[in-house]
Amino acid sequence: MSSQIFTKPWPYLALILAHLIWGANFVVAKITLQEFPPMTLALLRFAFASLLLAPFFIAETKKIKIDKKDLPKLIAIGVLIITLNITLFFEGIKRTTVIDASFLTLLIPSFSVLLGWWFLKEKIYLVNLFGVALGFLGALVIVGLPGIITGTISSQMLTGNMLIVLASLCWVLGATVSKKVSGKYPTLIITAIAFLIGTITFFIPAAIEYIKNPNWTSHVTILGLLGLTFMVLLSSISAYFLFEWGLSKTSVTTANLFQYIEPFIATILAVTILGENMSKSFLVGAVLVAIGAYLGTLAKEAHHRHHRAHRV
Repeated sequence: MSSQIFTKPWPYLALILAHLIWGANFVVAKITLQEFPPMTLALLRFAFASLLLAPFFIAETKKIKIDKKDLPKLIAIGVLIITLNITLFFEGIKRTTVIDASFLTLLIPSFSVLLGWWFLKEKIYLVNLFGVALGFLGALVIVGLPGIITGTISSQMLTGNMLIVLASLCWVLGATVSKKVSGKYPTLIITAIAFLIGTITFFIPAAIEYIKNPNWTSHVTILGLLGLTFMVLLSSISAYFLFEWGLSKTSVTTANLFQYIEPFIATILAVTILGENMSKSFLVGAVLVAIGAYLGTLAKEAHHRHHRAHRV
């Protein structure tokens, strides 16, 4: 992969930029959710994004016809990457810290290694499996295993951390399905359909939120509107398009390698803007997750060159 970064850098630059945006999105989402109900924010985010993409989507479908047999896969991508991932992420980030949530998303490379191996027949080695196991151990520490044992973790934070883990799993499942159709359809088509599915599925939950609390709109400030704008233009349209395009030019594992960028951006912003702190148990878990993610993914090529006989 290292040689390809220099010879064909654009897919990698696209992936890096996407994850930079999503790293900042942790803090943006945390702040914006103080003013918007979660499902309403999700609906507005993807409804506006769908409207902006609609003219380009219509023009693209005139050139490329969507095969009916691919519709279930395209719908599944939307349900997994948008509906389930965003729902779990929003509900999780409300209950836990940005720092915990961002480092738990480092499980995405580990999940992608396993799913790429099982479903896409990508190569995997024993060192990768060891890294995945180490990453999951670190995730247990961050989720709150020490606090569960000592009885010091709040149920709200524990729930939030578990929701973030599930959101990460849904993301990788969606990316794995997306990889199967990314060579057949342009990035714009896959992204636009995913956004449309998200918009449709968020409508009823958002309506229920409005019925329960119709006065939430009176509490929205300029800061909330700026957060929504960031999420529509950057976190949704720009980042998803960049990720899908980069994914189409690489592999699921490679595309998710740049997930490492997100927690560091999110942590810097969370400490400076939100005033969050890092506990000792978190630091232990974060180190385990980072080392595990490295052994599970970044070490893949080097190990392959020296230990070809250990392929699983």
